Amino acid sequence: MRRYIIIGLTGPTGSGKSTVSAFFREQGFEVINADELARSVVSQGSVCLKQLALVFGSDIIDGNGRLDRRLLAKRAFSSKENTALLNEITHPHIFLRSLKACREYIDSGKKKIVFDAPVLFESNSDLMCDAVVSVIAPKATRITRIAQRDGIDVKSIEERIHAQHDDDYYINKSDYVIDGSEPLEQVRANVLSIIERIDGGI
Repeated sequence: MRRYIIIGLTGPTGSGKSTVSAFFREQGFEVINADELARSVVSQGSVCLKQLALVFGSDIIDGNGRLDRRLLAKRAFSSKENTALLNEITHPHIFLRSLKACREYIDSGKKKIVFDAPVLFESNSDLMCDAVVSVIAPKATRITRIAQRDGIDVKSIEERIHAQHDDDYYINKSDYVIDGSEPLEQVRANVLSIIERIDGGI
């Protein structure tokens, strides 16, 4: 008998994944955040950071040996091909750490886990999930959110969006879809409904 449930949470940047993730956490789910894992795998002196420098240029490492995230993002999100290269390098490192985090939660008796990963499908991490929830939102909403969150110009934001998949990609691959532009109480209600349906199906 399964002792745990893993829900994959994904969607394009600026769609509202963090809000949905917080609502899952409110309901007792442990959340493994792939973006946080991504920051850890490119720490100073890491193998992943060295691999990125070989592909995107040694100057993405600053004078203190740390990753210049904005410079890497500018180059990695300039085209779908470069984004794919970024993912090919970082995915294996992030996936191994996510498996370790899952194991630690399960061994400690935590039975409900959400894996919040923008590239869930591209990394094949959806294969370890009992269900996948995607969060989408209109482009205009996403641009506004990203500008407020990251403090970058619209052109750079549009490059990021263009380098990612469209809504249909997420809709067709997911078990459940949430519109992250809806009012917060509606988004919360949608999360609760999904939890109820998943609990009933496992």
